[in-house]
Amino acid sequence: MTHDPQPTPDHISNAVNRRAAMGFLGKLGLGAALGLSATSSTASAAPARNIDGDVLNFALNLEYLEAAFYLAAVGRVGELRKIGGGADILLPASLDQSRGMQFKDSNVQALAQDIAEDELSHVKFLHAALGKAAALRPVIDLNGAFRAAGQAASGGKISGFNPYANDLFFLHGAFIFEDVGVTAYAGAATLITNPAYLQAAAGILAVEAYHGGAIRSMLFQQRQVSAAAGLYVGQVVQAISSLRGKVGGMKDQGLTDARGMAVIAPADANGVAYPRSTREVLNIVYLAPNARKGGFYPNGLNGTIK
Repeated sequence: MTHDPQPTPDHISNAVNRRAAMGFLGKLGLGAALGLSATSSTASAAPARNIDGDVLNFALNLEYLEAAFYLAAVGRVGELRKIGGGADILLPASLDQSRGMQFKDSNVQALAQDIAEDELSHVKFLHAALGKAAALRPVIDLNGAFRAAGQAASGGKISGFNPYANDLFFLHGAFIFEDVGVTAYAGAATLITNPAYLQAAAGILAVEAYHGGAIRSMLFQQRQVSAAAGLYVGQVVQAISSLRGKVGGMKDQGLTDARGMAVIAPADANGVAYPRSTREVLNIVYLAPNARKGGFYPNGLNGTIK
């Protein structure tokens, strides 16, 4: 039995550029593929035309956001500003961008540092793989968008939510992103046609799932701790999950199920990770159904799928 070599940035970039030269990113083909991606079935047919480059750029946009969130927490956001153009990364004025957060718990700090490194690596990998076809980094809002998300999730009880204010709020902020990344990559599986790209996406999905499980574990341990506005950690997480589920296809779970059992790996009745379509993911990051911009991307994503 022979094994295909691991995909490298040059390998992927060459293939993407060849296809781009052949016009595989035509708008008509994209429209047909997005029609398929909007279905709720986990066994959707493959897209009519190859849109691998579009899908990778969609993933790159999401990785820009995750990388910005974690790198800002550990005082390294300047490293991301050197990649993908000069668009703004909006952060709370109270955050010292050169030092990052003042963590109290060394375990939370270690987690933040590890995930920051992974997310920066994801950005570099996808950016190099796409080469000249890589989408520019869009404007990213980690200030007003978090305030809006906190207020919406808490029914107006929490105002001015700042994920960098303390360790617990940081974990809440991380919870908003990680499950979305996992479901986005799971949903992309039906859109990717090149096995090498699919293998790379599956590898990133696995790392995102590790991140999500670690964050959920930390939050589960503190689920009965007071968070803010008279709410416990478990209640805040459930509110975030319910809000994501409402706009993101009802594919979400909090820290516990109906029996009170821990949910460290959210999954369907078969134990399979939920997939989300590109539209469902956009509903969450734009903080509104069917929006074309807003939330964490004030001007929208860059690329064809936005």
